Amino acid sequence: MKRRYLVAATTVAIACFSSASLWAQAKFPDRPITIVVPSAPGGTTDFSARLIAEPLSRALGQPVVIDNKAGASGNIGNQFVARAKPDGYTLLLAYSGYQVGNPHLFKKAGWDPIKDFVSVAMLAKAPQVLVAKASIPANTLGELIAYAKANPGKLNYASSGNGSIQHIAGELFKQLTGTQITHVPYKGASPAVQDLLGGQVDLFFTTPASVVSQIKADKLKGLAVTSQSRLSSLPQVPTTLESDLKNFNLDSWFAVYAPAGTPSEVVQLLNREINKILAMPEIRKKAEDSGTAVETMTPAQLADFTKKELDSWGKVIHAANITAD
Repeated sequence: MKRRYLVAATTVAIACFSSASLWAQAKFPDRPITIVVPSAPGGTTDFSARLIAEPLSRALGQPVVIDNKAGASGNIGNQFVARAKPDGYTLLLAYSGYQVGNPHLFKKAGWDPIKDFVSVAMLAKAPQVLVAKASIPANTLGELIAYAKANPGKLNYASSGNGSIQHIAGELFKQLTGTQITHVPYKGASPAVQDLLGGQVDLFFTTPASVVSQIKADKLKGLAVTSQSRLSSLPQVPTTLESDLKNFNLDSWFAVYAPAGTPSEVVQLLNREINKILAMPEIRKKAEDSGTAVETMTPAQLADFTKKELDSWGKVIHAANITAD
């Protein structure tokens, strides 16, 4: 019996040593890493991936390749990464509208944000700004809410499409303020801004970069930003919190995830290197110039944040009966 115990213990020890040796020999990474972007080139999601790709390649000593897999409102790219080998060589650059919105918008998205992914690193957040056409009889958020309540159904708001973050922002605004405002979906943000400038629609929630110049030129009214503090690009526009509209937290955010089952050592290594990159002054400035702000989290913090966002987005989407199917 004693001899059998010693043999078993020796076997376990050898197995543990072999696993450690294999990890040491692997020296992750030893080949190129692919970051899958579930949208077309040129958007903020793609920008976020390219923001870290080159410096991450230098830090890890391996090429970091961007692979744009657009389609099905992000579901194609997310499905691809969810089914990839969990070895750290295939990563997802996730956009919040897809990562925590799609599971509630689609009956069958084909992937699960919690079960199919492990959190790696937060990259950046982009607040929304509520803009109004120049002729609207309100100069502050409080005045807008008062006007909307006095004129139920008279105002409308644009979005870049059904189920978009602008759509969800508008519905959250209605739920928090008790106002009746009509949703007008567009095929993208650009035509929505054009009609806002032309006075065909009244309101629009969008990222600051797309309307900063129009606000500064007094062609549009900037009523509030959803960030925690005022933006350097729009210092005259108060936050929703300053305007006494609490719990209006609906920033766009961009983060890195890996397939579920990816070794913890790999996840921690990637998190450390990405956070170092985000601390670089030149990277922070690039992000700020694009209308985003870098933000770092540990994998555990991002996992907790993802669950909370999934829940809060779900409440808004289901309360407004928004679907993308």
